[in-house]
Amino acid sequence: MTDRRISRAGFVAGTTAAVASVAIASPARAAQWLYKYASNVAVDHPLNVRMRECWIAVNKETSGRLDVQMFPNNQLGGDTAMLGQLRSGALQFFTLDGGILQAVVPVAAIQGVGFAFRDSVQAFHAMDGPLGDYVRDAIRGAGMYVHPKMFENGMRQITSSSKPIRSAADLAGFKIRTPAGELWVDLFKSLGAAPAPLNFSELYTALQTRIFDGEENPYAIVDVGRLYEVQKYISVTNHMWSAYHLLGNQEAWKALPPDVQAVVERNLTKYALLQRRDTQERNDSLADKLVRRGMMLNTADTGGMRAKLTSSGFYTKWHDKFGAQAWALLEKTSGKLA
Repeated sequence: MTDRRISRAGFVAGTTAAVASVAIASPARAAQWLYKYASNVAVDHPLNVRMRECWIAVNKETSGRLDVQMFPNNQLGGDTAMLGQLRSGALQFFTLDGGILQAVVPVAAIQGVGFAFRDSVQAFHAMDGPLGDYVRDAIRGAGMYVHPKMFENGMRQITSSSKPIRSAADLAGFKIRTPAGELWVDLFKSLGAAPAPLNFSELYTALQTRIFDGEENPYAIVDVGRLYEVQKYISVTNHMWSAYHLLGNQEAWKALPPDVQAVVERNLTKYALLQRRDTQERNDSLADKLVRRGMMLNTADTGGMRAKLTSSGFYTKWHDKFGAQAWALLEKTSGKLA
């Protein structure tokens, strides 16, 4: 019998081999700027599909002066390692969720406040507007370039190998992996779970070996990460929204002349909007697909979860952490939270 523990290794190996198809062919003459872009999702995720098109367009429109090579699927390490590479200049462009960026830019995690947004449309209304502008100002203040348009990840759901999550009571003592962000950990502690942070690059094996009972991610990540191989249940909670900032090393960005910067920004905007549509369509279509792959799906009663966040002081705590100004900008879209 084939050992199921080789499936993730085989998947990563296949994805690594596919990187060759993602790398953008260099022009006949050497590029003036040879940069790297990295992400933590698989080569076939809409993020990488559209980013590949973006960098090809940039290469063409700059007549080969800027050549950006792609490194998907944690090829350069986990999120925290790649963020360090970006800040040091070893990596020039990187897409990262605001909740993980929180380690460097605390207010970046405000996009992930529990049950703040009912869907991605509402979330993008906030993050394309004054709240997003506030966060991007903070990112620039931390010494990084950030593009004005975020890339979609989606509403997050809870998966489990042991039981469906039907209500807040089912989270009591539930060992759940979260990304490496303080807000994630605190949210699930406030719900009574037993969370621990872990980079996505290590998640499959941790679930396979039952270090965790479950995890939480949008449908598209459950799919491309093949988490349905090591998780039985998927509970629709929509407990948090997530999306990626396109970050750049500030010195590398400033090294590009204004005309090249304009080409990059125009294409990032174009392909961010296309990627949002692609990812939303994919998330919308995946529930049935994951069920066909053997997962059991249920819709959780989240009213008790939201009430527990309120009674535990979660919202008050994060209001104080993010500050009154940022929180007021959030509540202009979300409505009253605390």
